[in-house]
Amino acid sequence: MGSRGPTPTEPKPDHGARCPAWLDKDAKTVWQHAIRELNAMGMMTKVDTNALARYCRMLVRWKQCDEFVRKYGESFTLTDEAGKIRNRQQHPEVGIINKLGPQLLKLEQEFGLTPAARVRLKLTIAAEETGEGTDDEDNPLLRLRITG
Repeated sequence: MGSRGPTPTEPKPDHGARCPAWLDKDAKTVWQHAIRELNAMGMMTKVDTNALARYCRMLVRWKQCDEFVRKYGESFTLTDEAGKIRNRQQHPEVGIINKLGPQLLKLEQEFGLTPAARVRLKLTIAAEETGEGTDDEDNPLLRLRITG
């Protein structure tokens, strides 16, 4: 909002996003923590519900795979019928961790949940308020407000 007043297209935090019923217990726990932080930052609207739900589910899956790898290691040994070692193979959970990591980071950046993302968002807001670098009026990041 700023000193100029709200614009008609400016996203407004509504704090009305509801945790989807289809999330499992662990993902709902992540949701409750994340929604508190996002609401405090003024970053959550109802239209963000599905993106946040995906983030919560992916984070739970990433944690489950991470716990498996910590317990069993990154690989296992394959042996033949005689017990002779044939080779070592990576647990599938390692690949899942590697694929989920970048996806989680992208969502964290979208929601401003990384230090660098928060700095970029604050710089974007500062540029809008000073009138510098606001050539792209369709960029939703130019209209975000962070409180606190």
